[in-house]
Amino acid sequence: MGFQIWLRGFCSLVFIFSCSFVSLSSQAVAGDGSVEGTAFIDGKTSIGKIDKDFICATLDWWPPEKCDYGTCSWDHASLINLDINNNILLNAIKAFSPLKIRLGGTLQDKVIYDTEDNKEPCKQFVKNTTEMFGFTQGCLPMHRWDELNAFFKKTGAKIIFGLNALAGRSIQSDGSVAGAWNYTNAESFISYTVKQNYSIHGWELGNELSGSGVGTRVAANQYAADTISLYKIVQNIYGGVKPKPLIIAPGGFFDAHWFKEFIDKTGNSIDVITHHIYNLGPGVDEHLVEKILDPSYLDGEANTFSDLQNTLKSSATSAIAWVGEAGGAYNSGRSLVSNAFVYSFWYLDQLGMASAYDTKTYCRQSLIGGNYGLLNTTTFVPNPDYYSALLWHRLMGRNVLSTNFSGMKKIRAYAHCTKESKGITLLLINLDNSTTVEVNVAFNSTGTLHHQRRHHRPYKSQRSHKTRTIQLPQGSESSTRKEYHLTAKDGNLHSQTMLLNGNILTVNSSGDIPALEPLNVNLSKPIMVAPFSVVFAHLPYVVPACR
Repeated sequence: MGFQIWLRGFCSLVFIFSCSFVSLSSQAVAGDGSVEGTAFIDGKTSIGKIDKDFICATLDWWPPEKCDYGTCSWDHASLINLDINNNILLNAIKAFSPLKIRLGGTLQDKVIYDTEDNKEPCKQFVKNTTEMFGFTQGCLPMHRWDELNAFFKKTGAKIIFGLNALAGRSIQSDGSVAGAWNYTNAESFISYTVKQNYSIHGWELGNELSGSGVGTRVAANQYAADTISLYKIVQNIYGGVKPKPLIIAPGGFFDAHWFKEFIDKTGNSIDVITHHIYNLGPGVDEHLVEKILDPSYLDGEANTFSDLQNTLKSSATSAIAWVGEAGGAYNSGRSLVSNAFVYSFWYLDQLGMASAYDTKTYCRQSLIGGNYGLLNTTTFVPNPDYYSALLWHRLMGRNVLSTNFSGMKKIRAYAHCTKESKGITLLLINLDNSTTVEVNVAFNSTGTLHHQRRHHRPYKSQRSHKTRTIQLPQGSESSTRKEYHLTAKDGNLHSQTMLLNGNILTVNSSGDIPALEPLNVNLSKPIMVAPFSVVFAHLPYVVPACR
């Protein structure tokens, strides 16, 4: 019977529904501290398509001496000194099968590669406040590159390597960069990598040099020329190898004019356009939690996703969009916020929003290191966001469905076709501290309700007084759905311990990642979303967009 609706408490074949999105003030109250609401999902067509391995995390170059606001949070988490023999680290990456890992960050543009062409001493970063980014030049020894690649092969990770884009350039008095990219050392490094038969998913040029830049900047036309040089190098060195690694750039903050010029001038020499997101401000900000719990604030980043999507659509390029680095709060985040339960509200909302604007991959800063690592910097034990990322990876399939929520503006709602299984997975985030929301799910037969491209405003009240016929689900093979409820230990948003369906998530003595087991709930019951919680609900309904 095609499109369908399930409403709490009863089933009927046809239900005449007045298509009216109501605000909280007109919402039915379900009882003490709870309200009812409806998630409207348009299953007719998908609005975006993410990569199968959408989840990505970063490894950075920062040495232990990297400090922010008097706190040194990086310890031994850099590419140079990370303990790659740690069993939790190995298991945490393997659990994704595969996890994309982007190697790079601020200091990548000060790294030389100790290949045969390098005539300089291979010295490590030394703190020096007179230097750009506060450190001297660093070096990647080839024996360390060998060790890293052996580890990556063992984990099954897909590697994106960020190349030094400032090699051979000088910085002018106005802060901009003069001259073309000297790619000699990078070319030698890529050649070594190919000779060693190391698998690289993508080569990315530069870090945060676009637009106004961070530390310095490169003009769009010059960056395009440099990216074309990288494309030619990869084509030449890889020869007949297929598929060849992706060419990725610019890895900076979105600037509409700069990005348009860059995209237009790179032509078909680029595969992926990357941009960075730190929309919560500095880690020292004492209002980070307030921002995370404010739906209007979260909505603000939708403009960036929309503008980049439109820029790509209006150009001749076939390049796609990735978030190449996103840590939320810059300068290493904030302890007990960006490594605590509350950050999953921001992080999962970002994943949902990015997907709705056809972003193919989302790289979280960081896998480990700083105060925003998915793993604890010293113990390697997963922080709450690790489990949020793993659940997303296992449940949220490639096809993105237009989703809106009516009933309470502090509910965020996103839906995808379920990954490697029939049905739909609905993600619900409750930003309210005291209200339980009883969520009903509606599938719309015409889709006209939800084609207003407000995917980043899932709670937005919208009104329509037309009557629609909405039909019941058919073809469900199960009378139950699977639910995954994520909450903080003791209800403390600053807790670094996450509960799944009331059970603490933690690794065992062998460093094994715990199983993520769902609850089975009768389909006739609403989805209960507790205050300050996240719910993934796998609904066994098949809609056209998921066939």
